[in-house]
Amino acid sequence: MFEIVTAGGIVMAPIILCSILALAIILERFWTLREQRVVPAELTDKVWQWVENRSLSDKQITALEQHSPLGRVLAAGLANRHRDRAVMIEAIEDAGRHVAHDLERYLNMLGTIAAISPLLGLLGTVTGMIRTFKAITVAGVGNPAAMAGGIAEALLTTAAGLLVAIPALVAYRYLRGRVDAHVIQMEKESIKLVQAIDRASGTQSGRLAEAAA
Repeated sequence: MFEIVTAGGIVMAPIILCSILALAIILERFWTLREQRVVPAELTDKVWQWVENRSLSDKQITALEQHSPLGRVLAAGLANRHRDRAVMIEAIEDAGRHVAHDLERYLNMLGTIAAISPLLGLLGTVTGMIRTFKAITVAGVGNPAAMAGGIAEALLTTAAGLLVAIPALVAYRYLRGRVDAHVIQMEKESIKLVQAIDRASGTQSGRLAEAAA
């Protein structure tokens, strides 16, 4: 393996660095973007019970905010549940934008790695061909051994660049799709929360009207 890296020339160093960064980002994002961690299935039902039973407290909202990305969005709405509906929705949307930004962390870097790795491989191809032509100038075309180093550098760097770029691009597309799916799910759960709060407020207003009558 070391001989292959050495034969690839100096361009192999940034390609290897890109592969390490891509692998680290992919593993970290796969762990971070797990569905149970981002949008826990049982969380919304628990929040609905709090709203319907009117058992919400500031302590519960703070714990909810620290629970998960979905909890952070729902907590923003609950914290503004006594204010105007438009204000509550605006708070949810603002929290959602911040959460979406956090979910997309490192994905731009992964996309950049997928884009530049083939270019690094192409750069290695160019440097390898330059090395080959220098060998031809010195030893002539009758000495294949003199040209072998440059040709090997050109082929190895091209292959290495593609081997890094292809998995990085596939992972980038997949993780981007997973983020979009999580954001859509959080939007749905937020809408359900707003509707639950509206129902609870309507029920409370009806009871107050009956008591006043």
